[in-house]
Amino acid sequence: MGAVRYVIVFIIFMTAVITFGDRGLVDNYVMHKKLQALLKINQDISRENQQQKDIILLLRDNPAYIEKIARNELGMVKKGDVVYYHAK
Repeated sequence: MGAVRYVIVFIIFMTAVITFGDRGLVDNYVMHKKLQALLKINQDISRENQQQKDIILLLRDNPAYIEKIARNELGMVKKGDVVYYHAK
């Protein structure tokens, strides 16, 4: 009976190590969740980088886009435009 007891203790010990030990099932689950979060962040950053590259290309090669930015963001007008001011 003593050998059976040692086998049972050994099996319980190995189950605990496999489940909760370093690189065990719990650790693997936590690392998988962290990986998924990092992949999502990486995907968001890649999307943002592509949008920035698209804007750079527009600013470099598209005069109409440059004019749009100058008018909307910088408040610039071109010769011949009529400017109306609204007094508050």
